[in-house]
Amino acid sequence: MKRSSKIAVGVVASLGLGLAVATVLAQPAGMGPGMMHGMGPGAVAGNHGPMAGATAMLTRQDAGSSADMNLVHELLVNHDKIRRTVTNLPNGIRTVTESDDPQVAQAIKAHVASMSQRLSDGREFNIFSTTLPVLFENKDKIKSAVEMTEKGSVVTRTSTDAKVVTALQGHAAEVTELAQEGMAAMRRGMMASNAMGPRGPRAGMGPKTSPAPQAPAATEHVH
Repeated sequence: MKRSSKIAVGVVASLGLGLAVATVLAQPAGMGPGMMHGMGPGAVAGNHGPMAGATAMLTRQDAGSSADMNLVHELLVNHDKIRRTVTNLPNGIRTVTESDDPQVAQAIKAHVASMSQRLSDGREFNIFSTTLPVLFENKDKIKSAVEMTEKGSVVTRTSTDAKVVTALQGHAAEVTELAQEGMAAMRRGMMASNAMGPRGPRAGMGPKTSPAPQAPAATEHVH
């Protein structure tokens, strides 16, 4: 991925940092016109800014969608300035997401605050993640502790429901991949979502969620 690329791609955040998708300001290699169908400017009336058209890709939209997409875009294009540590707990996850760049650190804080409020309100913000629907549908089973630090945030989310714990850990892994690879990871997620068909992220959701791999705490330094 070239840093000079002008495609605006957004992710949902996670609930610790994480997730949504893209509007076209320029087409990167490998993405033809078909993938951009329905993603042009003005796809959602009233939205403005570099990520305005991308809101058409969201599973659900609201008044704050465009602003949240812009935050996600900022984090994706600056992914190499982000440090992220994920610890899988027996009943959930603990994530530390920070940056030495003051502007990126502020974007992390704003994103985490907004996504945490969305989770509390049940206002889903998602394009391709199959773990986020589980988390939003079971929001009342999640206990959250969010701490803002000088350089970012520390988020702990736990649950007594095994399915929700698996989704929390799976989503944390999704977000780490986005923090490591930025827009390249986003494009993979978009293509996978296209392959799921009309139901999008929910198409791959069976009666049981596959367990997320258990891994020791690891700090991801993106270069």
